[in-house]
Amino acid sequence: MKEFIKKINKQPRLILLGLIKHLGIFVTDKLFLSIIYRLKTGSKICWNNPKSFNEKIQWLKLYDRKPEYTIFVDKYKVRDYILKTIGEKYLIPLIGVWDNPDEIDFDKLPNQFVLKCNHNSGLGMCICKDKSKLDIEKVKRELKKGLEEDYYLAWREWPYKNVPRKIIAEKYMVDESGFELKDYKIFCFNGEPKFIQVDFDRFVNHMRNLYTTDWQYIKAKIEYPTAPDRQISKPKVLDEMLDLARNLSKGIPHVRTDFYCIDNKVYFGEMTFYHGSGFEHFEPAKYGLEIGSWINLPMEESRNKNV
Repeated sequence: MKEFIKKINKQPRLILLGLIKHLGIFVTDKLFLSIIYRLKTGSKICWNNPKSFNEKIQWLKLYDRKPEYTIFVDKYKVRDYILKTIGEKYLIPLIGVWDNPDEIDFDKLPNQFVLKCNHNSGLGMCICKDKSKLDIEKVKRELKKGLEEDYYLAWREWPYKNVPRKIIAEKYMVDESGFELKDYKIFCFNGEPKFIQVDFDRFVNHMRNLYTTDWQYIKAKIEYPTAPDRQISKPKVLDEMLDLARNLSKGIPHVRTDFYCIDNKVYFGEMTFYHGSGFEHFEPAKYGLEIGSWINLPMEESRNKNV
């Protein structure tokens, strides 16, 4: 508690940030994002002429609202979309789906599995490696918290607003590391992959390396530390992942398509429209501007919208 108070004293904007997030339900999305952006970045957002990646992500939250996006971010319903567009073989096997934790028969689950909510990111997730050691009641409590989370309200990411909330269980899988799944996040712009972010050691010391689409290491950082001395080998299935990313991102100004690679087989992870919700730190800053230049916004469409 003392450390928390010290942190608040050093960064009073944290108090204001917390208040805005709690009271944000009473303000429009545009006002909320304008205030939060200023508090998070120290800069005023230019809605009429956004330049950086983070600015344009905020613009997309407000003005690029297509009904199908709600399906794409739904970790359960998107499975049907993936099946129809790129094929069932790219789906991590589904074990079960429920409306609430009390419906789950843990006795029927395998020894290893992953439980998560379909409408959010993180809260409620359970990665079970040994069911005999699982605190089932605690897992249920965390899942209930996850189901109660309004993921849209947190940062005004519109597609999550109307996702019917469920719990899904998927097969527990690891890559060649034997303990994790490296996350290959392909940043696409109007259907064209431009660079790849690889997240690894996420539950130990989260690291993140960036690569070009021909697997050249990019000397830049987005929020998390990079590991230049720990280069990730180019996946043998990189071309396949890039083709899948092109297919899934067709006609979308910007979307991040995530994949896993296990024994040279590709598995779909998720589609993310607002990386870091448009608040992550870029080093160097000019890299954030360069990426922002790849997002072409239909500015005229926003003029008659009130959000």
